[in-house]
Amino acid sequence: MSCPRVGHIHFLNVLPLTWSYAHGADRGLSITRGVPAVLNNDILTHRLDVSNVSSIIHARDSEELVILPDVCISTDGDVQSILLVSRKPIHSLQNDKIILTAKSATSHCLLKIILRAAYGAIPQYYVRHITPEDPVPDDASASLLIGDDALWLYHHRQPGFFYYDLGREWKQLTGKKMVYALWVANQNFARQQPELLQLVYDRIHRAFRLGLEHKKEVIDSAIAAGSPFTYDQLDHYLGKVIRWDLTEEYLDGLHTFYELAHQMNLIEHVPMLRMANVRR
Repeated sequence: MSCPRVGHIHFLNVLPLTWSYAHGADRGLSITRGVPAVLNNDILTHRLDVSNVSSIIHARDSEELVILPDVCISTDGDVQSILLVSRKPIHSLQNDKIILTAKSATSHCLLKIILRAAYGAIPQYYVRHITPEDPVPDDASASLLIGDDALWLYHHRQPGFFYYDLGREWKQLTGKKMVYALWVANQNFARQQPELLQLVYDRIHRAFRLGLEHKKEVIDSAIAAGSPFTYDQLDHYLGKVIRWDLTEEYLDGLHTFYELAHQMNLIEHVPMLRMANVRR
């Protein structure tokens, strides 16, 4: 029996899972690590069987994917690691040039929804590599950063810029929770290899639980490996800010996200949220 090919977005927002993979939870799995944009493509081109992906990817290819239940990357309000950094107040942005990180997909749609629905802005968007050390290029009014880069900037704000947490902006706009990433499986893999799908689901679900049970060790290991964040920053971020349970309230927020994305023609249709058939 071959090893399931499993993608792993190697950001701090899944640090409990990363730690568990390094302590035996990856046994029997073939792990591929990468940024969202790469793994999003790999799951769609069948180079992976299961992966965490930007939640908008499921909407764009929902006929080819099923959702693993009970696990996601989400927040109820502030997210800290998805930031709009701007030279002017957000309500002053109209047809300005905004640079989008090349690392993600959900955050692009989330920003477009927020700026259009909450502020009536229709900026010019350009995808480009950006760094937290130079967050807004001279030829742009604002930039969108995600992941560890955004989290670093959240704690090291430079004077002269305005900072907007997109989790907070989403909560203010909709009153809903937000799901940024899902774990999905290729439909063919799920149908043809149900025992391997069950193995992956069990490993991921238990790995998160194990990582959270050893949270102090998880954070200490990240700091020892050179993480630029303090223990208190990571302790607050993991569990108090970032959540991983895909509950009905989070599914409701995800459906709202898809509805607004469809209204803005960012996706072709509002997908059904089809869950993988696994024992829970």
